[in-house]
Amino acid sequence: MLSRPAASASKATPIFRAGARRCVSSLGHARTRPHITFNARTSHRWQQSRGKASFTRGAKELWAAHPYLVSLAGAAILAGSAGIAYANYLYSTYIIASFHNYPEPVAQKLRRAIYYTNIDLDAKNALKYYKQGLEIANELGMDPFSNEIIGVKIQVSALMEKIQNYPKAIQVLEILRNDCLAWEEKFGQLDDHKEKRTRIMKQLVAMSVKLGDLYSNQYIQDAKSAEERLVWALETSLREKQRRQEPGVLEKEGEWMSDNEMGASMEALAHNYEEQNKHYLATPLFLQALNFKSDKDCHSVILMNNLAISIAQQNPPPNSETKSPSQAVLLKNAKQWAQKALDLAADIEPPTRDEECDVGCAVALHNLGEFAELNKDIMEAKKRYKEAVSLARAIGFEDGLENSSAALRRLS
Repeated sequence: MLSRPAASASKATPIFRAGARRCVSSLGHARTRPHITFNARTSHRWQQSRGKASFTRGAKELWAAHPYLVSLAGAAILAGSAGIAYANYLYSTYIIASFHNYPEPVAQKLRRAIYYTNIDLDAKNALKYYKQGLEIANELGMDPFSNEIIGVKIQVSALMEKIQNYPKAIQVLEILRNDCLAWEEKFGQLDDHKEKRTRIMKQLVAMSVKLGDLYSNQYIQDAKSAEERLVWALETSLREKQRRQEPGVLEKEGEWMSDNEMGASMEALAHNYEEQNKHYLATPLFLQALNFKSDKDCHSVILMNNLAISIAQQNPPPNSETKSPSQAVLLKNAKQWAQKALDLAADIEPPTRDEECDVGCAVALHNLGEFAELNKDIMEAKKRYKEAVSLARAIGFEDGLENSSAALRRLS
């Protein structure tokens, strides 16, 4: 992805915002012909033996005449049998087992809805069966705030997003979010609902982060609403985490969000500010998201790159009471974080290492070239761009290859 250049930066501003993600049965036969009698029982055995011998001879003759075709046919039969077995496994594991928490009348409707969502996309039929499933669930007395029912409504929103009906996807999630907020306000403080409240609050944070993503969609572009939902998600997650540090609260209410989940909320809000060119707000959030990661992995490489870009493009508002550091200081700090991203990626090995490490390396190399170019160090900039081009080509990172190649052409 491309990040917006800072308003005060020159034409060579860091252009990447990392976020992508980067190895036969044998046939027996009779050797001697059995003694022939006209006893009905032995006659039947003789017919069976003769049939086996005829089959064996026919198979040998077919093999001698067409060895490759026979092998291919055998392989096709084995592959077909394996495919049928695997299809049965998928059906039992993902179709039947996925709905084991639902009453069968509800599960029947939801299986049809999922079929028209994931297999043969037909939004009209999918919505019809989702609606019927929810109506039957209500008649059977299922809890409307259970994981199962909330999950169905989230799936409806996902279907709307899948068919690019983003306003409807937002509407479904907003209605669900408001319903959950109303439940929390009315029942959340009751002692016998503490654990249920924790679960619903987690889902509210997740829904708010998703709404922030949908509002930021290029077809919606409602930056204000996106920011409101993401700020709410982050403030709520931090407030709930702090409250659970009080004695006795954790035992009653259960575990809250993990540090990695909280870091994801911070990162989502940081990207929102980054898209608004508010890098002075994005920078501390990227830093906190990095600090919240329990283990330094390939996504940490991505966060370090994003942090480097935001530092290099600091642009506090004119009325800010905080004095902004000089451009030279900002570029120095940005370079340090980009180098840390490279160093961390070099230390991560499989199976922990994945595509994000490779992409993160290419982005870090390109950004080091950008920082060198801003510092008028053209030789260093060319060197870094060439390294970025080589790595991007090797890993098939097309965006990186295109942008680093363009930077080299610009300096040639």
